[in-house]
This record gives sequence, C-alpha cells and structure tokens, in this order.
Amino acid sequence: MANFKPQMTIITEETRREYANSYGKKSPYQTIRYNTYRDLKKDLKKRLEENIEATIPVSRSKRGEWGEWFENWQLHNGKPVIIKQGWM
Repeated sequence: MANFKPQMTIITEETRREYANSYGKKSPYQTIRYNTYRDLKKDLKKRLEENIEATIPVSRSKRGEWGEWFENWQLHNGKPVIIKQGWM
C-alpha cells in the first residue's frame, strides 16, 4: 500500500446550505486534502472553528507503516487536541 496525502472531512454552514439547495445531490461534507501533515496541522484550528460538528476526522498514512491511521481532533481551551486515534 502506498502512502497517501493527509485529509480531513468537515461540514460548514456553507456546505450544508449547498447540500440543501442541491436537493440531496451533493454531500454536506467537504474533504480537504493537504500535501503534508504539517500543512494540515497549520490549518486545523481554523477548520475546527468553522466546523459545525464537535470533532474533525483526519486520515493519513504514517511513515514506515502500512495502512491508514485516523485521528479525531477537537478544540479544547482554544487548542486542537486529539481525542481518539488508531489504525483503521
């Protein structure tokens, strides 16, 4: 299995409105892909603040490992914190 780019899945007021206007033809969730995990972490706080749901799921590969790693992020006292992680 090859490494893949890190990604997060969010739902915002805008994507939910687009979903309602499309009569269910589009998904209310938006998947955002990043070139590196570092880029994802830089953008994470902003995305957590605009996300409607409490957590953001992140999936990525880990160097030297096979498979897909997941992390669930949440804001805690204004800082992004991993609340759950593991292998898929």
